[in-house]
Amino acid sequence: MSFPYDGPDALHDDVIEALKRVVDPEVALSIVDVGLIYGVTIADDVATVKLTMTTPACPVADVIVDDIGRELERVLPTHCTIDVDLVWEPPWTPERMSADARRFMGW
Repeated sequence: MSFPYDGPDALHDDVIEALKRVVDPEVALSIVDVGLIYGVTIADDVATVKLTMTTPACPVADVIVDDIGRELERVLPTHCTIDVDLVWEPPWTPERMSADARRFMGW
């Protein structure tokens, strides 16, 4: 895992797998592999996902945010609220990508 997770151990693997199912449609890779997730915190019935985009002008940001919500709803308790926090600091760089993603992109 390339981002911090702070939440119940029982949800850890399911949350990670849910986020891996979300694909950045511009590059056809998981947002986890692209390095767009900066962290996940689950506390007080709120799941907060810190997310960035490769560029502030990303045309698919809303699609990705919606997909995160949809995937997390499948694995989180029904009383849990999902908050996706779009952040820009620190700026995304290709170094955040997994080794597999960099190979896929030819880097």
